[in-house]
Amino acid sequence: MSNAFYDFTGELRRLEQDNLYRYRRVVDGPQDIKLNVGGRELINFCSNDYLGLANHSEVAAAFKSGVERYGVGSGSAHLICGHSSAHHALEEELAAFTGRERALLFSTGYMANLGVISALLGRGDTVLEDRLNHASLLDGGLLSRARFQRYRHADSADLQATLAVTSGKALLVSDGVFSMDGDLAPLPAMVELAEQHHAGLLIDDAHGFGVLGKNGGGVVEHFGFSQDDVPILMGTLGKAFGTFGAFVAGSEDLIEMLIQKARSYVFTTALPAAVAEATRASLRLLQVESWRREQLQKLIRRFRQGAKQQGLHLMDSFTAIQPVLIGDSGQAMVASQRLLEHGLWVSAIRPPTVPAGSARLRITFSANHTEQQVDALLEALDKALS
Repeated sequence: MSNAFYDFTGELRRLEQDNLYRYRRVVDGPQDIKLNVGGRELINFCSNDYLGLANHSEVAAAFKSGVERYGVGSGSAHLICGHSSAHHALEEELAAFTGRERALLFSTGYMANLGVISALLGRGDTVLEDRLNHASLLDGGLLSRARFQRYRHADSADLQATLAVTSGKALLVSDGVFSMDGDLAPLPAMVELAEQHHAGLLIDDAHGFGVLGKNGGGVVEHFGFSQDDVPILMGTLGKAFGTFGAFVAGSEDLIEMLIQKARSYVFTTALPAAVAEATRASLRLLQVESWRREQLQKLIRRFRQGAKQQGLHLMDSFTAIQPVLIGDSGQAMVASQRLLEHGLWVSAIRPPTVPAGSARLRITFSANHTEQQVDALLEALDKALS
């Protein structure tokens, strides 16, 4: 092609040379702890299906029943004719689950974060974000047109110093569980600072729901907070819930504001009602089958104990996300490939997803894993990193 605009060869070659090129592998069959990839069975240690619900028979049955009742497509946006009784029932159940007045469904977590931040902030306002926030939170802050400020990761003192020189309406924004490190936001300090400075507080608990808290209520339940303490709570449904989509939960007025102003809610097609029905089933399982969280924590403790004995560089996490820090992107890629040769699928995470010099193996656990599989992973890591 003669148009130089479309000449991407040089940039693609540079990404490859810097070990930053991204590849896709095709999975044949359902998500589970064992995956068929290219005709080969791999033990899956890179999924966010933390409770093993993505292929649960009751969730699948609810989805099939939903298709029979509602069909496949939702037809339009929620505000036109796409808001079904299944969507409405799920929103009410999510509100009850989170202990909030209302909940609002979004088609994806990315769209939820873009919609919420841009609906609540504008020119002249300020958004303060953790330096390691998920890309959707960062993009939501940038697209809101508010003044965009980042503070050092999980550093409440730096956040306080930034707030001290901030005027006007401000919103504090953070992941609850950080997706690449597995650690928790300093939520008690953030709640206190938001109250002191009359700032808003948005927590994205995509990786906390189902995993943390006695009832799976996530990081807010873990710390014992309520809607008054954390007024804006976002969660995704494609991780521990095992389905698809996202929601925001909070006060009656917050949800009404989002219905009126969140462009990524107003101007997009509603997720299929059958997905909402499947999520209602997974929400029930998440609450009544507490053994899933107990099994998950047991596996995490077993892994961390074995990894420390081997001298692996772990990060400060007791969640299902257990990164092993490598540093160099090329070495992380080699380690991931060696694990693949042992039949274990573990992703190498590299910049720009993580800061430069902090490439790592992002290991994630599911309640469906066995102790034997954890031991096999530890043995393979010892060989791959030696």
